[in-house]
Order: sequence, then C-alpha cells, then structure tokens
Amino acid sequence: MTNALLGIIYLAFVSLGLPDGLLGAAWPAMHASVDANVSLAGVVSMVICLGTITSSLLTVQLIRKLGTGKLTAASVALTAAALFGFSASNAFWQLVAWAIPYGLGAGAVDAALNAYVATHFEARHMNWLHCCWGLGAAGGPVIMSWQMGGPAGWPGGYRVVGVLQVILVTAIALSLPLWHDLTGAANSGEKRVALSRQELLSLPGVRLAMAGFLCYCALESSCGLWASTFLVLGHGISAETAAFLASLFYAGITAGRFFSGVLTLRLDGKQLLRLGETIMAVGVAALLLAPDEAGLGAGLALLGLGCAPIYPQMIQLTPERFGSQNAQSLMGLQMACAYVGSMAVPPLMGLLVEQVSPLLLPVAVAGLLVLMTVCLTSCDRRVAQSRKATPLAH
Repeated sequence: MTNALLGIIYLAFVSLGLPDGLLGAAWPAMHASVDANVSLAGVVSMVICLGTITSSLLTVQLIRKLGTGKLTAASVALTAAALFGFSASNAFWQLVAWAIPYGLGAGAVDAALNAYVATHFEARHMNWLHCCWGLGAAGGPVIMSWQMGGPAGWPGGYRVVGVLQVILVTAIALSLPLWHDLTGAANSGEKRVALSRQELLSLPGVRLAMAGFLCYCALESSCGLWASTFLVLGHGISAETAAFLASLFYAGITAGRFFSGVLTLRLDGKQLLRLGETIMAVGVAALLLAPDEAGLGAGLALLGLGCAPIYPQMIQLTPERFGSQNAQSLMGLQMACAYVGSMAVPPLMGLLVEQVSPLLLPVAVAGLLVLMTVCLTSCDRRVAQSRKATPLAH
C-alpha cells in the first residue's frame, strides 16, 4: 500500500509541474489576446506566488484539519478550476483573478508533499519526486506548443492541462484510505517540541539557507517565465519554436533529478549542490555565447540540468544542517522564502527584458547563481563552525 501511495504522490508532483511552464510558453502570443504589455506576465506570476506563500504558511493548520490526502485532492481541484478559468479569459484582469486560486492550490500541494516525503520516505525519493515535477513542467510547454500550432491556440493548452488535473484529483480521491493509514501510523510516533520562529531564525546558517532558497527559486521562475520571450524578442525565433526550446529547460531539470536520485548513492548532498552550480554556470555561458537555435536550446537544457539537484538537496539537507527536530518547522519558513523569490524577481526581470533588453536575461541569471552559491556555501561554513564550537549539541 505504501508503494501505491508513493506512486500517487509522484503523479501529484507531475500535476504540480504541468501548469508551471504554461504561462511563460504561452505569453508571447497570449499577451496580445488579453491586451496586456509583455512585462505584465510578471504581475500574474506575482499574484500566483502570493497565493502560494499564503497557503504554504497555512499548510500545518490545514493538514491538522483535513489530513495530507484530502488537502492534496482539494488543492489540485482548485488548481484545475483556475486552469479552466485561464483558458476562458479574454482580459488581463481575469487572468489576475484566476491566478489567486491557482496559487492557493499549488502552494498547499508543494508544502504538504515536500514535508510528507521528507518525513516518511528515503532521500532518493525526494530527487525523484522533484523529477516528476520536472516531467510535468517540461510537458506543459510541449502541450502548449502543440495547441498553439492548431486552432485551439493557447486556451487549448490550458484546457488540456486542466483535464489532466481533474484525472489526478480522481486518483487522489480513490487513494484517500492509504493516506489515512500512513498518516495515522506517523502520528502515533514521538512528539517534538517546536522552537519559536525567532529561535529558529537564530540557528547558525538558517538565514543564509533561506536566502539560498530565495535566490534559487527566483532564478528558476525567471527562466521558466521569460525564456520564450528571451528567444522571441532577443533572437527572433518564432513563438512555437521558442515554446519548444523553453521546454528543454524543464527537460534538463527532469533528467537531472532522475540521475541525482541515482547519484545520492555515491555523492552527498553538498557535493550534488556543487556539481549543480557548476553545470548551471556552463549553461549560462552557453546562453550568452550561443550563435544559433541549437546552441540556445543546449544552454537552456544545461541550465535546467544544473538546477536539477539544487532544490531537492536544499530540502533534504535541512535535517542534517539544523537537526531533524527543527526540520518540519523550518520547511515552512524556507519555502515561504522560496515563493518570495518566485514572486518578487520575475516581475523585475520582466521590466529588464521589456525596458532594457531581453538579451540581459542570462546576465541577471548569472548574478542570481553567484549570490545563491555564496549563500549556500556560507551556510554550510557557519553550520560547521557552530558544530566545532559546541560538539556536544550535535
């Protein structure tokens, strides 16, 4: 029964990823349909992120009332409704309105399932779980590109993904007895006294780890949202081709997270972080120097491949860095910072793309990569210094 539940959780993360690449893939054609400036995609993204921040901070209370299974089913259903709303929108304000339920649904699923898997399953499953997210995120732009090439256009892409979400809601609903059994078993275990928020923030390295989450998600969200626009406006590539090339970013994340799960048998979390950062740097360099479509596609794929281990390893390293007794409470804070990065930076990136030059996107991504690397390296240094100073505390 546990294996069946794990399969449902994998499918839930496919569903979580599917909509993430849709807006960026569709926006070069979509913004004219809703009479919006190019940069206003960042506003839609920001509203979605506000919803994710709100629901992620409420996840603990919602799980206590509904349980993880029911919360996941309700959240996916909310996301499905929002996708159908997007497909029917013909004005920008309608997109903004439907972005609210989309964000609320996505944030609850993300926070609940990450904490659930970190608590109940082995480390390799965290990478493969996020590999499933990447599968969905890579599939979304492909679906959108397919629909944009036909009479349905971009609304058809949203409808197809909405139907897939409804199918997943049905599967989760049928699996609810499995969630109940495993949750009950987990709840019968030890009870831990949670530190206050101020006490958590005072732990050595916590603030740096939170900054690392912010930088990574700012980078990933900006690439996902603006890669197609960068290709269309910066390099004169058609919208359909750009949507396909942008999907290579998520394809790189997907493939990388599968292999990261395998590499956990040989490399520790910190080694995987360094490897990912190095590959990301190569991808950024390719985007800056590529002379043609093939080179740009390779750059996006390499950037995604480098991104692959970063987010899962930051989550998985939380108990190791700060103690398993603090991991659950810190998860919400770290993910809230992640969503702040996803919310605040893409609109700024949109202004850079529209008002200055779309060709500056890789330059801004390089800056975020450097800042993230400094934060995560400094975090591990602070934790190591703390342990040397107080070895008995660990």
